[in-house]
Amino acid sequence: MRFFMSRYSAGCYALMRIVVGFLFLWHGVQKLFGFPPGMPPGVPAFITYVAGPIELFGGLLIMIGLFTNWAAFITSGQMAFAYWIGHGTKALLPLVNQGELAVLYCFVFLFIAAQGGGSWSIDSLMGRGGGRAGGGQ
Repeated sequence: MRFFMSRYSAGCYALMRIVVGFLFLWHGVQKLFGFPPGMPPGVPAFITYVAGPIELFGGLLIMIGLFTNWAAFITSGQMAFAYWIGHGTKALLPLVNQGELAVLYCFVFLFIAAQGGGSWSIDSLMGRGGGRAGGGQ
């Protein structure tokens, strides 16, 4: 017996991709433009000028579903790096070192990189293999 939500898997995946991309791009806006309230004083410049653009443009590309596989792969790697540089050195468990969000973003982006843009993406409109998510539609 199929779960009643299975017919909505493509749409649910698209909603997840859109929302995660939207949430992530705001981390880049915060780093680059100081809005909403900017980064705390003393943050290294590479975090602002390397991570900021990756978060802003990567989040935007993931949200609209353009070059989704590559954008998600790069942002996944950035979040893995951010975890081990900013959190993993403090304690082993993400709950203790406050790295849960970085881990979640890392693995959600890795999943998106493997699945592609799916429905409701520019990739699928352009015929770039964006339709794998949601049961092969």
